[in-house]
Amino acid sequence: MNAPSTITPDDRGSAVARAVAPVFHRLLDRIDAGLAEGGIEASLPDGTQRLLGGRRAGPIPVVHVHRWRALVRLASGGSVGWYEGWAAGDWSSPDPVPLFDLFMRNRVSLGGAARAGGFVRLAARGWHHLRRNHRRGARRNIAAHYDLGNDFYREWLDPSLTYSSALFAPGETLEAAQRRKLQAILDRTATRAGERILEIGCGWGSFAALASQSGRHVHGLTLSTEQKAQVEALALPGVTIGLTDYRDADGIYDAVASIEMVEAVGQAYWGAYLDTIARVLKPGGRAAIQYIAIADDVFPAYADGVDFIQRYVFPGGMLLSESRFHALAEARGLTWTDRHGFGLDYAETLLEWRRRFDAAVDQGRLPARFDARFVALWRYYLMYCEGGFRGGGIDVAQVTLVKA
Repeated sequence: MNAPSTITPDDRGSAVARAVAPVFHRLLDRIDAGLAEGGIEASLPDGTQRLLGGRRAGPIPVVHVHRWRALVRLASGGSVGWYEGWAAGDWSSPDPVPLFDLFMRNRVSLGGAARAGGFVRLAARGWHHLRRNHRRGARRNIAAHYDLGNDFYREWLDPSLTYSSALFAPGETLEAAQRRKLQAILDRTATRAGERILEIGCGWGSFAALASQSGRHVHGLTLSTEQKAQVEALALPGVTIGLTDYRDADGIYDAVASIEMVEAVGQAYWGAYLDTIARVLKPGGRAAIQYIAIADDVFPAYADGVDFIQRYVFPGGMLLSESRFHALAEARGLTWTDRHGFGLDYAETLLEWRRRFDAAVDQGRLPARFDARFVALWRYYLMYCEGGFRGGGIDVAQVTLVKA
């Protein structure tokens, strides 16, 4: 009589993992070869440990690949697939931020090893095209992100509800650094008390509040009903608010301010955004812009795909190519001056937001309508962005555009 089998499901799973391991080790060889800086300490489903890269200084995150499917998702779906693998438990890390930093700083040498390709890329591009920022689409996309609720953002932003990078001095709090950033934008407008500023993308009113305190008149534009309600509730002297698309702005202003709004415009509409600025500024007027840009060395690949943020967090969003945007501004008679980049300040801003977000989660202060999957998605988003800024391929900057 045959002895009863003692092979368990885990044994069978391990056997399969070992059998297919050579295929995935070849993919890991490609990643290994592409890591010019830093490395990855990887534990794999076949029970092996590998150090990928490690030939030059840089972050060395620890990554546990629990299922080979994680690498299938990465190879076929890029950053979208990698997030989906994390959400499904296919991989984990005690701290993913250095991993995102690593991917970004090796963006050129990795090439297509961590980007979506083939049918997946084409399908994603088709989906993203449906979310483009024509007038109806822009309102829908803004609502999907900013109208999650003021009660949500209030729990982890600073009290001014400033949702853009702070500008830190050594040892400064987030609150002080946000005020420093807002003051820098106001200073760039070179306006005086009684003069008029158009703010394109007014957020929850923190810039308008600062400008109002010094006697400026601000007309803010937003497509978010939640933001409009918040700004109106502040009842700021000299401040008006319109639920208005930037393309429909009218009138003549002494200056324009726009803080991290252009990322919601999309490459196809950068010209229209700059046309508006040129149209509403008086001769000699100044536009103070804060924007997020991705390095030109990867912009074509980025623009040709759909990343994790575009797919899951901010539909219709797109980072700038600074060189392309600069050229479009100059072509419209807007002189590009006094650029100041401060990408690592954004990394610190995101770290502080995540600390406050985690505290809100731990203390049960987030609105009950947001489930555990949503909370995990947003925590991943904050880590993903922080790593991108630390890796240097993404920057945040302020620039002044002067109308001839």
